[in-house]
Amino acid sequence: MPSGQPRSSGDQVVADNPVKRRPKNRKSTIASVAAEQFGALGYHAVSMEDIAAKVDVSAAALYRHYPSKYALFREAVLALGAKLRESAVLPDEATDWSPEARIDWLLQSIATMTINNRQSGALYRWEGRYLHSADQRLLFEQASVIHFALAECLAELRPALDPTDRAMLVAANLAILGSITDHHATLPPKAIQQLLGETCWTVLRCDLPSATGEPARTEPATEIPDTFKHELLLEQAILLFHERGYHEVGIDDIAAAAGLPPSGVYRYYRSKADLLAAAFRRAADRVSAAIPVAVAQSPNSREALTRLVEKYVAGAFAEKELTFVYYAEIGNVPPHERSMLRNIQRLNVEEWARLLTESRPELSSRQARFLVHAALGLVVDLGRMLHFDKSPASEGRVQYLMLRVLFGAEE
Repeated sequence: MPSGQPRSSGDQVVADNPVKRRPKNRKSTIASVAAEQFGALGYHAVSMEDIAAKVDVSAAALYRHYPSKYALFREAVLALGAKLRESAVLPDEATDWSPEARIDWLLQSIATMTINNRQSGALYRWEGRYLHSADQRLLFEQASVIHFALAECLAELRPALDPTDRAMLVAANLAILGSITDHHATLPPKAIQQLLGETCWTVLRCDLPSATGEPARTEPATEIPDTFKHELLLEQAILLFHERGYHEVGIDDIAAAAGLPPSGVYRYYRSKADLLAAAFRRAADRVSAAIPVAVAQSPNSREALTRLVEKYVAGAFAEKELTFVYYAEIGNVPPHERSMLRNIQRLNVEEWARLLTESRPELSSRQARFLVHAALGLVVDLGRMLHFDKSPASEGRVQYLMLRVLFGAEE
């Protein structure tokens, strides 16, 4: 009997290969897999064929559920936003709870949701910019529910707190909880909840430095000499990647912004991807170079970390576009470069974590890594909230919150 044909036994027919039945929840499975893929690699780097392969269906079957990649992307992002919103809906019995109990419930609920969706968390943090404007508004409304829920409870807990300070402390909390989506350090889920929950409470209880003070620094524009066209190209590429997103920018755009013909770009960089990798190396090298200087100039690890925080915030605010690109576009760096850059990032975090455990011996190295990532992630989130205002007051408030994340409550 030919292979693959059914075998008969009396009136009974038995198939060699059982018929595959379509799962009832296939559409939700597709959306879940797509969320992880878009979160890990970015919207533009993932194709419908990639997702179909992950779900083990044909591309044609995928299109029966979703008419386009954008439709699937939109579903994945807004579904994640809905989970965020739901995580901030207090139970009915919370009306009888104290503000502390309600805040604690919210922090644990948001942390649980974030941990459960860690691999796809970059979707709402970085990839939401690729949504159409109406869908961006929907995502903003979903995220606003979380901010409002925490802010309302904090207003009851600390009624004398200035509304601007309250908004900043809530934003810092959400940045701390969301920071786990930007790295791959490991701890058991309960340990993550406890560590980040305690850190959030430290932030919520702190008194921020004054928001007033010297005006923002204005630095005169400097023209890059003709002999440094590679610098001008890199500068313009970073600006365009920040403004439009990596995949929306072409070599022609970068060349025009730098006042060069497209062929002129290739005298300095092999490709657009080479420009992106150069931007990442610059950001990573800035952090790496500061470490030995801070250690050499400091009498102890705590002071060294404090210096590093000051340098990091100043650098991030001075190069706000690079700061954003560094977090948002890692998935578009060529794989071989990405591996090298991840290694540099890991070594930088390890050095910060080593200094932190020397300052706080009660922390394990893994706990220290989570706190370092939370402190670093705080800068880009609060920087965007403050429009990277380069005033000493704004930078000082971000520095202060970073130090509270790393060192805990003030002694």
